[in-house]
Amino acid sequence: MNKFNNLEVLAPAGDSERFYSAINYGADAVYLGAKSFGMRASPDNFTFDELKTAVDYAHSKNVKVYLTCNTLPRNSEIPEFQSFIKNAEACNVDAVIVADLGLLSLVKQYLPDMEVHMSTQTGIVNYATANQLYNMGVKRAVLARELSLDEIAEIRAKIPKDMEIEVFVHGAMCVSFSGRCLLSSYLVNRDANRGECAQPCRWGYHLMEEKREGQYFPIFEDEKGTYILNAKDLCMINHIEKLADAGVTSLKIEGRAKSAYYVSVVTNVYRMAVDWHKAHPTEQLPEWIAQEVFKVSHRKYCTGFFFGHPKDCQYYETGGYIRNYDVVAVIDKCENGVVYATQRNRFFAGDELEIFSPGSKPVIVKPEKIYNDNGEEIVSVNHAMMRFSFECNTDFPVNSIIRKNLSVK
Repeated sequence: MNKFNNLEVLAPAGDSERFYSAINYGADAVYLGAKSFGMRASPDNFTFDELKTAVDYAHSKNVKVYLTCNTLPRNSEIPEFQSFIKNAEACNVDAVIVADLGLLSLVKQYLPDMEVHMSTQTGIVNYATANQLYNMGVKRAVLARELSLDEIAEIRAKIPKDMEIEVFVHGAMCVSFSGRCLLSSYLVNRDANRGECAQPCRWGYHLMEEKREGQYFPIFEDEKGTYILNAKDLCMINHIEKLADAGVTSLKIEGRAKSAYYVSVVTNVYRMAVDWHKAHPTEQLPEWIAQEVFKVSHRKYCTGFFFGHPKDCQYYETGGYIRNYDVVAVIDKCENGVVYATQRNRFFAGDELEIFSPGSKPVIVKPEKIYNDNGEEIVSVNHAMMRFSFECNTDFPVNSIIRKNLSVK
């Protein structure tokens, strides 16, 4: 059997726009949060009415929806959980993602048949823990990010065959064990374990000697400060075969707080990569697919703990992102050799642009003439959400994204 056949591409969704982006660009499943009990408080997340609509749409496309209930709730929140989980059942979600053993017991009490995935915040690092969770009714273990591929393979070999393994394969990494961090709580009173992390690990730090108040000394010679806690982003796009060999079921993309463009591109990359390996199980992934991960806003990439101790995973230069591309428009339709689109960022006639669509290699276009909604030729597309058109011999699906390489003048 082809070892890639059952690999799930699991995409994040912080709101409805990102949800539909994930589905349009090939996710097998989407994970998202409601208005409470989820580990991302900053995105809009979903009301239960919105969640029901989203789940119905996902199921019409044969896509699963997993609801996050992965905070570590306090006493005052426990009485609210029964109505929360009953509402989730009414929305017909495919599974709930839980981190807390108390919530796990309550899910099994209120909804014995609900599928439960145990979150990475649980800190599952061995097969004994996974087996115990399986005995408690857990279907899937979302393993801690601190495991190597060899350790994952051993867990796979020593747990029931019908227990699934999910791992993060792309996105931001937390310097604390499985995301259990107290920095944000101490420094700004925002609890990372309740979805409110302010990401102080990304800040620049200096030392100050107690008798030299106001004099700040970098830990090493850098006028920007020292990012001693700042992790690079995870990227496993070139190692999907090794993940499949280790027995991973689901490839999880981090990013519920990321943009719809980010979700579209990264979901598309992993979808194309998995499909490529299904069709060409002995061949290397084409470079153009792997290069797509550099066309979203990202920190420098690394492979985390998958290959042992992460010797090169801290990033000391800056806490910010690398951004080489801008989304400039989204395609509304293609008709009679004309592309009709809606603007997202300014660009000019004659600019070199890329158009990318689900499952396809990006196409470079260079429209020399651009027309506004009245059919008048314009020099630039410079008004927010303005509609425009240009001639093109290629037809693209609705919602294909037009972007510009910022390094190309």
